[in-house]
Amino acid sequence: MDKRLVALSTLLIMLALGGGSLHAQTFFDGKTIRFVVGFAPGGGFDTYARVISRHMGRHIPGNPTIVVENMTGAGSLIAANHLYRVAKPDGLTIGHFNGALFLGQVLGQPGIEFDARKFELIGAPIREDAVCAMTRASGITSVEKWLAAKTPVKLGGVAPGGTPDGNARILKAALGLPIQLVSGYKGTAEIRLAASSGELAGACWSWESMRSTWRGGLDTGEVVAVLQTSPRGFPDLPGIPLAHSLAKSDEARQLIKVGIQNAAAFARPFALPPGTPKDRVLALRKAFQETLKDPGFLAEADKAKLTLDPATAEELDRMVAEAFALEPALVAKLKDILYK
Repeated sequence: MDKRLVALSTLLIMLALGGGSLHAQTFFDGKTIRFVVGFAPGGGFDTYARVISRHMGRHIPGNPTIVVENMTGAGSLIAANHLYRVAKPDGLTIGHFNGALFLGQVLGQPGIEFDARKFELIGAPIREDAVCAMTRASGITSVEKWLAAKTPVKLGGVAPGGTPDGNARILKAALGLPIQLVSGYKGTAEIRLAASSGELAGACWSWESMRSTWRGGLDTGEVVAVLQTSPRGFPDLPGIPLAHSLAKSDEARQLIKVGIQNAAAFARPFALPPGTPKDRVLALRKAFQETLKDPGFLAEADKAKLTLDPATAEELDRMVAEAFALEPALVAKLKDILYK
């Protein structure tokens, strides 16, 4: 009798431990998962989401279908709010929006209707280390020419809290670069078109995205990288100066570090609504990391000139927590720069 009880207890424990993954497999079987991208088709967020969507289903229990939908507006804030307030927490809606909005919540950005600490983060494929690039027709082909410009240089943006907007505002405040931010574009695809038409000089956003989606202009020399905002330079941009190296004060360097470089680390999250069952969260986190190592995905990413510098959900959670622990004085300064 005792042996039968021990065997039964062991079986119950095994079922309890394995029940979550079994339930996730049963749930996802035959289902369709939506990637809700907060920017327009053709930009960096959209490109990464679509490539990942074509491979991730193979790594999710039950092999569900994945489709990509674009929900544009307010620099992806509409998509982030939708994920938090409207989307069902069932594991079938995954948001991909600008993670700089997490810092926006810390700074009191208007319009935010979520608590970043309650999202179920899945991971991120890359950092948002940015480069400022201009069209050759604008005449701004180096940072020296930019600093010497007699009139403000028009840079494209998407909305308060957007990466192009934040970069432009902080670089203007920290380095004194002459900048006129023209915001309201639905994504970097629209910014590229505006720059090509002469409406803008250029913009500052993720180099990994830019070198893929603006490849034609960069290859022909019609588009020129003039400034890097990352802590370290990209290997394929030798000689292009780093923003923090141009800073003339500790405050300027701190603004660049916190407002641009730290924010870049969690700027490309894939996230689930709060309250999503934990077994589904864990299954999707595992599938996301496996996808980023999948040979088929890597081959397509290489063909599309997409590079990877992934972050796990745990790393993203830690960085979000650090953003909420910033010193009040620095929060006030950043708020004044980014939203005044």
